[in-house]
Amino acid sequence: MSYELIDSGNGMKLERFGEFVLLRPCAQAVWKPSLAQKVWDGADATFTRDKENRWIYKKPIPKQWQIHWEGLHFKIAPTDFGHVGIFPEHASLWKWMKEKIQSSPRKLEVLNLFAYSGGATLAAAAAGAKVCHLDASKGMVAWARENANLNQMGTAPIRWIIDDVIKFLGREIRRNQRYDGIILDPPSFGRGAQGEVFKIEDHLGQILELCKNVLTDNPSFVIFSAHTPGFTPIVMRHLLGQVMPAGKMETGEMVITGKNTLDLPCGSYARWFT
Repeated sequence: MSYELIDSGNGMKLERFGEFVLLRPCAQAVWKPSLAQKVWDGADATFTRDKENRWIYKKPIPKQWQIHWEGLHFKIAPTDFGHVGIFPEHASLWKWMKEKIQSSPRKLEVLNLFAYSGGATLAAAAAGAKVCHLDASKGMVAWARENANLNQMGTAPIRWIIDDVIKFLGREIRRNQRYDGIILDPPSFGRGAQGEVFKIEDHLGQILELCKNVLTDNPSFVIFSAHTPGFTPIVMRHLLGQVMPAGKMETGEMVITGKNTLDLPCGSYARWFT
């Protein structure tokens, strides 16, 4: 079974991940829900931030399960932060990226930074790219490798790296390792492999400069996305445009669509390409 946005509103979003329906906070969903309350009452589990982060289960559900979505298999597992293993709003960016990879006359090498559970990594590899997957969390890299195995991609040309993004990019530049494409989806806040503190407003400019310097002489694309409040499409365009050479730029909002509900914006993106 796949993913579905069932409804959103009143600061929440109601989603189906395979056979289970989850209810999670969604600050941007300030409108009224489209569907009746009885639909919302059907959620199997609710994530709340009242007093503490926790899941409230209406019925027992497994600690993890699988879904098939956007042509790939993923492990879904509710976490203490309310995440479950995929960000559905990235789907349109993956589709665009796959078209760039497949239409390239050469095999592209792609770097996926803050790579989480590997959705973009696997989409790029499935399209024919050689990929370097980097995340500071050992657990998330392990999760991504599980997803690779679920898709029979355990032997695909993917480098799995656990490291701090800034330190890694600096080493890649010194090693003269270059990439044709970069996927950059930084968190608002995080910690590096050695406990380094990452704040998007403090470190993003440096990371974008390093990304520019780790591109090949004839790069194909850079995809830059963010869920941080205030990072609008225009802000994203300015940030990426100030470091990239001449090329094309597209910006917009990442959006999840549902059959019977309003479109749900979930952050912004800017993509540079040749």
